[in-house]
Amino acid sequence: MNEHIIAFILGIVEGLTEFLPVSSTGHLILVGSLLGFTGQKANTFEVIIQLGSMLAILVLYWKRYLSLLNFSTIGKPVKKLDAIHIILGVIPAALAGLLLHDFIKTQLFSPKVVVISLVAGAILMIFAEKKHGNFNSTTVDELSYKQALTIGLFQCLAVIPGFSRAGSTISGGLLAGANHKTAAEFSFLIALPIMVGATGLDFIKSLHFLHASDIPLFAIGFITAFVVAMFVAVVFLKLIEKIGLTVFAYYRIVLAGLFYLFVIL
Repeated sequence: MNEHIIAFILGIVEGLTEFLPVSSTGHLILVGSLLGFTGQKANTFEVIIQLGSMLAILVLYWKRYLSLLNFSTIGKPVKKLDAIHIILGVIPAALAGLLLHDFIKTQLFSPKVVVISLVAGAILMIFAEKKHGNFNSTTVDELSYKQALTIGLFQCLAVIPGFSRAGSTISGGLLAGANHKTAAEFSFLIALPIMVGATGLDFIKSLHFLHASDIPLFAIGFITAFVVAMFVAVVFLKLIEKIGLTVFAYYRIVLAGLFYLFVIL
């Protein structure tokens, strides 16, 4: 198959799955394997298209990020999302990623780990749906610092390939007392700094694999992921209150079975 078509397909896959609780890593590995697009070039391509998805969040929430530069509300008894919330949501996973980066890349990036993580993440999501209490935060501006930190701690699970950053953070949000939409929106907001940091590090390490002839390939994937991710993020926020996490959990279990059949066997 033509590489440009493959780039378009994988861009769609990345855009569809980056902000859903289904593991974009698992999908990209599975689809890339089925299309025969693997190796270092494919790994570098995945880094590029993830940045495309992150750009979608920046475009959708640029006003919110800009408002975080207003430090006048920090520490005051006013309900307003501020920079401290974002920092608390980002630091745990950022530290875990920095400390475990080499171990994750060399020891955890394997098909078996992805399958186990898909199932484990599904179990967490089902548990969060069944065990969450009453929601005391129905908008991101009502989140407490404690809730932000709790979600940030759950995000640490996402350093394991296949676990899903969205799945772990939204589950953590539900268990911390945030409703589905609030947990999902905060998950989006803390995705940008954590993913830009992670993919930026991978991008720097992959620079020597880049060639001018690959620019069209990367551009197609980047733009496709950006457009699709923007659409999916908007639609997901409207649907998550109605459908919850359980349907995604069962989907992950099915995906784990497909992954096992087509990638591991």
